[in-house]
Amino acid sequence: MNYIATFFTHYGAMTFQRLLKGQGKAARMSPVPRALSASCGVCVRFDGQGLSETAEAVDLEGVYQETETGYLQIDSEH
Repeated sequence: MNYIATFFTHYGAMTFQRLLKGQGKAARMSPVPRALSASCGVCVRFDGQGLSETAEAVDLEGVYQETETGYLQIDSEH
């Protein structure tokens, strides 16, 4: 499954991507989809292997699961 994490700051997104990549997990920064709003305009796309690391994320706004019909919010503001 694919997930999107949105952040209040660009720093939070960069830090989360580095955390996942440092653990050998796939993660990439990209613009936030128009269907989702985010404070800083960038998100981190990752697969389910990185889901447990969201608890360690800095400035996390929300976590969404990508579905065939859109996005399902599964977590918000830690």
